[in-house]
Order: sequence, then C-alpha cells, then structure tokens
Amino acid sequence: MESQTGSAATRRARQREKSRERQRAEMKSEILRCARHLLVEEGPTAVSLRAIAREMGMTAPGLYRYYADHRQLVQALTVLLYDELTAGLERARDQAPEQSARGRFTAAARALRTWALHHKPEFGLIFSKPLSDSDCAPGDPCHAASRRFGGVFVGLMSEFWRAGTLARPEPGTLAPDWLLQLEDVREHVGPEPPLEALYVFVLAWSRLYGVVSMEMFGHLDFALTDPEPLFEHNLRDILGLLETER
Repeated sequence: MESQTGSAATRRARQREKSRERQRAEMKSEILRCARHLLVEEGPTAVSLRAIAREMGMTAPGLYRYYADHRQLVQALTVLLYDELTAGLERARDQAPEQSARGRFTAAARALRTWALHHKPEFGLIFSKPLSDSDCAPGDPCHAASRRFGGVFVGLMSEFWRAGTLARPEPGTLAPDWLLQLEDVREHVGPEPPLEALYVFVLAWSRLYGVVSMEMFGHLDFALTDPEPLFEHNLRDILGLLETER
C-alpha cells in the first residue's frame, strides 16, 4: 500500500512539474509575441524589457524569471524569426510544382522575397542587425538558427553542383585572396564542393540577398515603384550561374 501511495505521489509531482514547464513555455512565447509586436509597431529600439512588462501588465523584474536580460530576449526573438523564415523556405522548396534543382531554388528564392515583403521589420532585425544583441556570431544563441537558414540555400546550390551544371571557373584561375576566403566558407558548407563551386555559391547568394535587401531597405525607391521585374531578372541571372549547359 505504501508503495502504491508513493507511486501516486510521484506521478502527481511529475504532473505538477510538467504543468509548470508548460505554463513557463507559454509565458515565454507570449513575451516573444509582445516583443515582436513592439518591433513591428514601433521599431527595434522599442523592444525593451520595461516596455514589454508594461504591455503585459507585469513588472520588469517579473520578466527576469523568463529572460535574464535584454540580450537573452532579443536572441530568443531572433531565433524565432529565423526559424519561421527557414520553415517557410523549406515549405516552398518542398512544395515547388517542378521538383528539380531549378524549380526548388526558384520557389525558395521567391519565398524569401515574399516573407521579407510581409515582414520588413523582422527582416531588418535579423539581417541589418540594428540591435547589437541580435548578432549571430559563433557562440551566440541564435547562431545555429542562422546556420539553419543558410543551409536551405547551401543545400539547394549543392544540388546544382552534384548535377554538374555550375558555371564555375577553371581550377587555378581564382586569385589567391579569393581562395583563402573561400576556405573559410567551408565552415558553413562542408568539405565536399571544390573551391570553384563555393565561389559560385557566394556569387549567387550575394546577388539574391542583394536584390532582396535593396528592395526591403528602400534603396530602389528612387527608380522603381515595382521592383518585382528586377527581382525576376536577377533570379534568371542567378539560375544562369547555377544551371548551365553541361
């Protein structure tokens, strides 16, 4: 009987602990929703523990039970945004009508622009780093999330390399300073693709990110009221780098 009573008490204690963990997770999610609302409505400098506490009817010290400081909060928000974007890219990639390297890359590239268009403040936080606490250098909590995001396009470009369609320069033609920098890229890509393929990867990504970020940050407003044709033109050029005649 004592054994059964002890087992029941243990089960109740575990249930209480799970309930507390669930409530804590829900509160942390609610805090991040509030932080994102402030980011969107008022800008990155409005994302502060004091402002969030005020919005949620809490005291600032009360938030410290969930996020120890501003940096921990901003890092968690950055992870949330990266993971949301990454999930959208993967969904677009996997649901592309044409399941080829070209079709999958095209779908993901367009999904990147679409997400950015609908989430300009969030795009700005994770890519322009207006807050030092949103940095994703190695060792930062959001570094892994940024790597997951980058891995989507690295994986897609690797599909072109494995298919043998990359218009890569001949071995020995890249300048030594290029080669030294490309060796560092292996940290993000892995040892498999040769340096000439990594050169094309960097070139393709810089063009894709460049045209999207120029639109998001308003740097095309002086010339274009609708930058979509420019985006599609650049996308065709990028695909020309990745998929040439064998």
